Amino acid sequence: MAENTCNHECSGCAQNCSQNTIQKKEPLPSTHIKKIIGVLSGKGGVGKSMVSSLLAVSLAKKGYKVGIMDADITGPSIPRMFDLKGEAYGDENGIFPLLSEKYQIKIVSVNMMLESEDTPVLWRGPIVSGMVDQFYTDVYWGDLDYLIIDMPPGTSDVALSVLQDLPVDGLVMVTSASKLISMVVSKAVVMAQKTNSNIIGLVENMSYVKCPECHAAIEIYKDSETAKMAAKYGLDVLGRIPLDIELSNLSDSGRIEDYDFDYIDDLLKKVETL
Repeated sequence: MAENTCNHECSGCAQNCSQNTIQKKEPLPSTHIKKIIGVLSGKGGVGKSMVSSLLAVSLAKKGYKVGIMDADITGPSIPRMFDLKGEAYGDENGIFPLLSEKYQIKIVSVNMMLESEDTPVLWRGPIVSGMVDQFYTDVYWGDLDYLIIDMPPGTSDVALSVLQDLPVDGLVMVTSASKLISMVVSKAVVMAQKTNSNIIGLVENMSYVKCPECHAAIEIYKDSETAKMAAKYGLDVLGRIPLDIELSNLSDSGRIEDYDFDYIDDLLKKVETL
């Protein structure tokens, strides 16, 4: 797949380039992916992995074939949420993803290739970007309706590599109601717009506290910045995920597939129409 790009070396920029064409990365011949969804935020710790996992589970519950690429190479957390402790294996041609237990979601993460999950990845940017590319080009993804890419935080080389090298169909921006976090997430929104990426909408994580007894919503921010940011950039707010003890416990124990929720139903409907 070719797309417009610039007439200079653009691997380190996010300019709106339109002069020449380059080839997007190609997957293995056995791989057929209908749609690729990136989950992004300008800020770490906001909940990209949580939203990636919940979106994947929501799609899998509806019968779609789903995969998750854990592109947060230096801070991978997807395997823990699905209790995947085995090592990824492969042959001379590619890597086989591991499967989640309940919905058979295909998952690849660098944590499946390390001695232990607390082993740090001490790589510089170009090597990290190369690993992300390999997760797309060298993995036996097979037939997928959706590949969810859990992207690293920020607007640096890895995020740009995903947007420029891979045929991403849409981006989900994850934020919170905080003014500080909204300010940083806005940078990722601007980056996506400058690279002509399709932003599906915003998901606000840690929106409120869900009472474990009566399940009432306890608002923890006087005024949410998410609606203001959505209006500023012409985006839709497609979900509000609470701080929920059950969700936290299920994620920590690797049983996120058992969580019953409807917080991102609007996002799910939007993704299905891409």
